[in-house]
Parts: sequence; C-alpha cells; structure tokens
Amino acid sequence: MPGGDGPWIAYRDVPGLSGRANAAVRAVEGRRWLPGVVAAAVGVWSWHVHGSRRRLRPWEAEHTCVCCGVDQARNCLSEAIATLPAHAARELRTLVDRLDEVLLQRTHHDPQTPVEDPWWQRRF
Repeated sequence: MPGGDGPWIAYRDVPGLSGRANAAVRAVEGRRWLPGVVAAAVGVWSWHVHGSRRRLRPWEAEHTCVCCGVDQARNCLSEAIATLPAHAARELRTLVDRLDEVLLQRTHHDPQTPVEDPWWQRRF
C-alpha cells in the first residue's frame, strides 16, 4: 500500500489495447476515476455479454455492485470512449463493438423498455 493512506488499487492494462492507448486510458482514469476502472468495465461487460458463469474477479467487482454493475460498466465504457483521445478511443471502440455485437446476436429488443434508456438496457 503506497504511502499507507487508504486502499490502493493497481492500474490494469485493458487487454487488447496498445501501450499508447493504455497510457491514454491511464491518464483519463487519473483525472476522472480510479486506476483500473476501464479494465474492470471491459471485464464486467465481457462477463455479461458472454453469459459467463465465472465469478467476477475481485478487481472487477471493486467497481461494480450486483444490482447495477453491468450497466455501470457499459456506461463507463461509453464515457471512456467519448473522453479518450481519438487513437485510444478508436481502439477501445473496436473492442467494445466486438462485445456489443455478441450481445446483439444473443439477445432481442425488449419493446417494453423506455426508449430513452441506452440500447444495451433495452435487450433481453
């Protein structure tokens, strides 16, 4: 625990992103969130999209809760894509698009959900 003042969360690279893109993620996390939030969001979103039965890793669950973790994770990814420099946003967008495509193939639109909700919340 560096400095001994409170819990310390390690930075984690987002798997599949270049070193340059991960450096940009690290900079955004330093300004907006805690270290490792984007990597955790990718892990949680992937877990949800693939319908995995595996337990969330402790460092993924640090930033989520049982009731809203998936939505929080996907919202974080959208915000990160909007905030990152263009080169890093493109890389993260590619990664998220692949996961979104899996979700779209595995789910159906729920016409009962409010139109103002993000598209990923209108799937079942």
